[in-house]
Amino acid sequence: MSDRVTATPAGVALAPLTDIPDGTARNFVLQLRAGRFHGFVVRRGEAVFGYVDRCPHAGVPLAQKLDDYLTPAGDLIVCDWHGALFTIDKGLCVGGPCVGQRLGAWPVTVRNGIVTTA
Repeated sequence: MSDRVTATPAGVALAPLTDIPDGTARNFVLQLRAGRFHGFVVRRGEAVFGYVDRCPHAGVPLAQKLDDYLTPAGDLIVCDWHGALFTIDKGLCVGGPCVGQRLGAWPVTVRNGIVTTA
Protein backbone atom coordinates (compact mmCIF):
# COMPACT_ATOMS: atom_id res chain seq x y z
CA MET A 1 0.00 0.00 0.00
CA SER A 2 1.31 3.45 -0.89
CA ASP A 3 2.09 6.11 1.67
CA ARG A 4 0.28 9.43 1.65
CA VAL A 5 2.35 12.37 0.52
CA THR A 6 1.66 16.02 1.29
CA ALA A 7 3.05 17.81 -1.75
CA THR A 8 3.05 17.51 -5.53
CA PRO A 9 5.40 18.68 -8.25
CA ALA A 10 4.58 21.91 -10.08
CA GLY A 11 3.06 21.82 -13.53
CA VAL A 12 0.63 18.91 -13.14
CA ALA A 13 -2.57 19.65 -15.08
CA LEU A 14 -5.55 18.73 -12.90
CA ALA A 15 -8.72 19.74 -14.77
CA PRO A 16 -10.25 22.49 -16.86
CA LEU A 17 -11.47 25.32 -14.61
CA THR A 18 -14.93 24.80 -16.10
CA ASP A 19 -15.03 21.31 -14.52
CA ILE A 20 -15.15 22.95 -11.08
CA PRO A 21 -18.31 25.07 -10.90
CA ASP A 22 -17.90 28.45 -9.21
CA GLY A 23 -18.51 28.17 -5.46
CA THR A 24 -17.75 24.44 -5.25
CA ALA A 25 -14.81 22.17 -4.45
CA ARG A 26 -13.34 19.13 -6.14
CA ASN A 27 -11.21 16.28 -4.82
CA PHE A 28 -8.03 15.15 -6.56
CA VAL A 29 -5.93 12.06 -5.89
CA LEU A 30 -2.56 11.85 -7.60
CA GLN A 31 -0.43 8.73 -7.69
CA LEU A 32 3.21 9.77 -7.35
CA ARG A 33 6.33 7.65 -7.01
CA ALA A 34 6.51 8.43 -3.30
CA GLY A 35 2.83 7.56 -2.72
CA ARG A 36 -0.62 9.01 -3.11
CA PHE A 37 -1.47 12.67 -2.70
CA HIS A 38 -5.01 13.58 -1.63
CA GLY A 39 -6.06 17.18 -2.08
CA PHE A 40 -8.94 19.40 -3.06
CA VAL A 41 -9.45 22.65 -4.93
CA VAL A 42 -12.07 25.30 -4.12
CA ARG A 43 -13.15 27.67 -6.87
CA ARG A 44 -14.26 31.23 -6.25
CA GLY A 45 -14.80 33.04 -9.53
CA GLU A 46 -11.57 32.77 -11.48
CA ALA A 47 -9.52 32.10 -8.32
CA VAL A 48 -8.66 28.62 -7.04
CA PHE A 49 -7.45 27.56 -3.59
CA GLY A 50 -5.85 24.18 -3.01
CA TYR A 51 -5.43 22.23 0.21
CA VAL A 52 -4.12 18.88 1.36
CA ASP A 53 -7.17 16.77 2.27
CA ARG A 54 -6.25 16.27 5.90
CA CYS A 55 -7.80 17.75 9.04
CA PRO A 56 -5.12 19.33 11.28
CA HIS A 57 -7.09 18.17 14.33
CA ALA A 58 -7.24 14.42 13.68
CA GLY A 59 -5.31 13.77 10.47
CA VAL A 60 -8.33 12.37 8.61
CA PRO A 61 -9.73 13.48 5.22
CA LEU A 62 -12.19 16.35 5.63
CA ALA A 63 -15.10 15.11 3.54
CA GLN A 64 -17.12 11.97 4.14
CA LYS A 65 -18.79 12.40 0.73
CA LEU A 66 -16.79 12.98 -2.47
CA ASP A 67 -16.27 16.70 -3.24
CA ASP A 68 -18.37 17.78 -0.21
CA TYR A 69 -15.89 20.20 1.38
CA LEU A 70 -17.97 23.34 1.87
CA THR A 71 -20.66 24.45 4.29
CA PRO A 72 -24.19 24.61 2.85
CA ALA A 73 -23.74 28.37 2.36
CA GLY A 74 -20.46 27.69 0.51
CA ASP A 75 -18.60 30.30 2.54
CA LEU A 76 -16.31 28.01 4.56
CA ILE A 77 -14.54 24.67 4.29
CA VAL A 78 -15.85 22.15 6.82
CA CYS A 79 -14.46 18.97 8.36
CA ASP A 80 -17.38 16.53 8.34
CA TRP A 81 -15.89 14.52 11.19
CA HIS A 82 -15.39 17.20 13.84
CA GLY A 83 -17.21 20.28 12.52
CA ALA A 84 -14.06 22.38 12.20
CA LEU A 85 -14.54 25.40 9.93
CA PHE A 86 -11.80 26.88 7.74
CA THR A 87 -11.57 30.01 5.61
CA ILE A 88 -11.45 29.32 1.89
CA ASP A 89 -8.71 31.82 1.06
CA LYS A 90 -6.20 30.93 3.80
CA GLY A 91 -7.32 27.57 5.24
CA LEU A 92 -7.40 29.07 8.74
CA CYS A 93 -9.56 27.25 11.29
CA VAL A 94 -12.12 29.72 12.66
CA GLY A 95 -14.38 27.26 14.51
CA GLY A 96 -14.23 23.83 16.07
CA PRO A 97 -11.50 21.85 17.83
CA CYS A 98 -8.50 23.28 15.97
CA VAL A 99 -9.07 27.06 16.04
CA GLY A 100 -5.98 28.91 14.88
CA GLN A 101 -4.50 25.95 13.00
CA ARG A 102 -4.40 25.80 9.19
CA LEU A 103 -5.05 23.30 6.47
CA GLY A 104 -1.94 22.30 4.56
CA ALA A 105 -1.69 24.54 1.51
CA TRP A 106 -1.53 22.90 -1.92
CA PRO A 107 -0.25 25.47 -4.42
CA VAL A 108 -2.50 25.56 -7.49
CA THR A 109 -3.11 28.08 -10.23
CA VAL A 110 -5.06 28.47 -13.46
CA ARG A 111 -3.01 28.41 -16.67
CA ASN A 112 -4.79 28.76 -20.00
CA GLY A 113 -8.06 27.70 -18.39
CA ILE A 114 -6.55 24.58 -16.75
CA VAL A 115 -6.20 24.16 -12.96
CA THR A 116 -2.54 23.23 -12.50
CA THR A 117 -0.24 22.57 -9.56
CA ALA A 118 2.12 25.47 -8.86
